[in-house]
Amino acid sequence: MIRRLVEKALFIKQMTPEIENAINSELTRLGHVSDEDYEALELLMAEMDAGRIQLVPSRFIF
Repeated sequence: MIRRLVEKALFIKQMTPEIENAINSELTRLGHVSDEDYEALELLMAEMDAGRIQLVPSRFIF
C-alpha cells in the first residue's frame, strides 16, 4: 500500500495531505517498514528534496 501511495505522489508530482495521511496511517498500522517500502519512501523524499514533487494543500490538486 505504501508503494502505491508513493507511486501516486510521483505520478501526479504532488504530495497531498491525503497521501501523506494515508502513508502515515499505513505505517502506524503496520508498525514497521519493509525494505521495499523504505526504498519507495526514500525515493519520494529525494524527489521532494530535488523540487520535483510539490507539497500542496488538498484544494490545489491538478
